[in-house]
Amino acid sequence: MHSSLNRLQAVFGFFTTVALVVAGFAALSVLLFPTDTTTASVQLKNVQVVKGRPHYYSTKREEYAQIRFDLDADLTPLFNWNTKQLFVYVYATYSSSDNTNTQTRASEAIIWDSIIPASPSPYSWENLVEKATALLPESLTSSSSSKGKATAGKRNAKKTKTNTASKNKKVAEPVTPGALRLRGQKAKYQISDITGRLAERQNVTLSVGWNVQPWVGALWWAPKTGAVPRTEGHIVSSEVFDFPALKGKKVEGQASASASAQ
Repeated sequence: MHSSLNRLQAVFGFFTTVALVVAGFAALSVLLFPTDTTTASVQLKNVQVVKGRPHYYSTKREEYAQIRFDLDADLTPLFNWNTKQLFVYVYATYSSSDNTNTQTRASEAIIWDSIIPASPSPYSWENLVEKATALLPESLTSSSSSKGKATAGKRNAKKTKTNTASKNKKVAEPVTPGALRLRGQKAKYQISDITGRLAERQNVTLSVGWNVQPWVGALWWAPKTGAVPRTEGHIVSSEVFDFPALKGKKVEGQASASASAQ
């Protein structure tokens, strides 16, 4: 006869094996959902370079860029039953050196990001608790005390008011996560350089990237990124532009020239 400990170990081993197999099938099931219809495009709205402290912890003044952009994206194909959330970001690619004669590797800096959670499942804990509470009889939820009766009366009045309002209003369709349309969006993070100089840098582009974070399985990245595995989709980057001259630099030059002429 096997001891209780041996039986417990056998049950636990069988449970972990089944859980591992189910998790493997869940991770591979994302291949059944095509993502080739995913689209994203970003365009520059405004850019300026100023000099100051880009962060509250900065110890010196340096040049940094402030960018506004327009973003249109349809990332709904990236959401399936195994998607927990989606991390979307906009990054800028620019020359690493202000010397145009040297061939240097381009630098990348994230200027904006956002986390888009998936729609709650009907079998999530919050929905299950709400459904279970609705099935309880009123005798268990009401109290014999006056305070309990008053609370129940307020609750019933609130429910009646909510039901009446819901009947008068049209039922809103569920919003599918992943549809983005931003106009004149201000960047969350400024672009700075280790040299402290950023004005008049050339060959700057804005691009969109994402990271699909599933419940089970590997992280999936956007096309044209260095990480693997990658999802499919079509990304339109912004047109190439240059960082402008330092804000107020020309004004100071004109002021000194007028002063010397006088």
